Amino acid sequence: MIELFEYRRQLIDRFEKAANEFRAACLAVKNPFAPLEADGWNVHQIAVHTRDVDKLVYGLRVRRTLEEANPMFPNFDGDAYMAAHYNPKEPLRDVLDGLVSSVETLAKILRGLPEEAWSRESQHATQGGGLTLQIWVERGLAHLQEHLSAVQAVTSNQ
Repeated sequence: MIELFEYRRQLIDRFEKAANEFRAACLAVKNPFAPLEADGWNVHQIAVHTRDVDKLVYGLRVRRTLEEANPMFPNFDGDAYMAAHYNPKEPLRDVLDGLVSSVETLAKILRGLPEEAWSRESQHATQGGGLTLQIWVERGLAHLQEHLSAVQAVTSNQ
């Protein structure tokens, strides 16, 4: 059981660290509006997407799983959401500060949870049931790390 406690502590720590690393990496990009790949998103779009997915998907799922009994989550189409809501005029620093603030707030909540809360379950429209709070935290971190790696690849090639 000690290993599980330690794993969860490290998970929270890594989540916070990744958010701060993501902010720093995005701000280090010389032109955040240059596409990363031909016909691909740019760093500004990736930052907005990452912030919005944290807010509307993984962060929301963690919070609702804590507050509700076995909530049901719909599928989320990130591309469709971006097409409808992306604002290229939103300041990059504001986007990134919002992401970091959200992750830090969530980390504070997670650190205060009793161990049994990590096993609270939820359902997903396409993924089924039995999805624990811990799974949503892990997926939120994985999503953040995926985009962190993409942005770091840009900064290493500048």
